[in-house]
Amino acid sequence: MSPQSLPVSAFVTDAHLSPHTPALVVLGGLPGVGKTTIARQLAVALSAVHMRIDSIEQALRDAGVTVWDHGYRVAYTVAEDNLRVGRTVVADCVNPWPLTRRAWQAVADRVAVRAVTVELICSDVGEHERRVESRMPDIANHRVPTWLEVMAHDYRPWDSERLVVDTARLSIPQSVQAIVSALAS
Repeated sequence: MSPQSLPVSAFVTDAHLSPHTPALVVLGGLPGVGKTTIARQLAVALSAVHMRIDSIEQALRDAGVTVWDHGYRVAYTVAEDNLRVGRTVVADCVNPWPLTRRAWQAVADRVAVRAVTVELICSDVGEHERRVESRMPDIANHRVPTWLEVMAHDYRPWDSERLVVDTARLSIPQSVQAIVSALAS
């Protein structure tokens, strides 16, 4: 019997089956608070897809696109595709406006999955500035913002329910655990 004629179930083993309910975890916050570091570890812990807006937007810029909301629109669509096939998605983005926050919730609503929204903050302003000023780009051609640019960012107050995680007070593993616990509750 050739592999093409075998049923799909012949390739699936119990080791690959892990029943879980997919969810959308949206990490937001100003640049330099630790979103990507936490998102990567959270994605590994949850066996989830890591959806990083910076990567999407840089790919668009590299293709010659002047980026406005394109990165978010691509991310909403790809996140929805992954949620529809049962994957948990960790969205890693500034998520600066009520408009973007509602759009992420709409993605979860369309697929009928739970959305856990997390605002990451760094309450120690000196530490936040140090992190921003010492960052090195980890995406080809990406320019990370300066401290002045971060402080001038159009980041609107939250008017919706969210988990607030202070990365000045919690370590990376503690931050990940706080989010996993919120997801489990």
